[in-house]
Amino acid sequence: MTEAVTVKILDRDYLIGCEPGERESLIAASRLLDARMRELRGSHRMAGIDRIAVLAALNLAHELTTMRSEAELRDKTMERLLSELNRNLSTLSGGASDSPAT
Repeated sequence: MTEAVTVKILDRDYLIGCEPGERESLIAASRLLDARMRELRGSHRMAGIDRIAVLAALNLAHELTTMRSEAELRDKTMERLLSELNRNLSTLSGGASDSPAT
């Protein structure tokens, strides 16, 4: 069941529907967007609100794709390291017997 949440971006209220469990995340996202748009408006005084919104969205999308690329690289590195560790463990345990020594 969705609930209505009012968020304020550049002094304008927007009524957004969201799932109850996503309320806090939506509010945090709206605060981030508001801050970015205010920052851009400060440096682009003559730009219209639509241009500021597009610039903010583009900046946030760029950050997201950069973070995803970095996370993917970290995941691949971690997989490689874990694979190497597993090979080393297999090598070390390869000569050992599964039954206890008598």
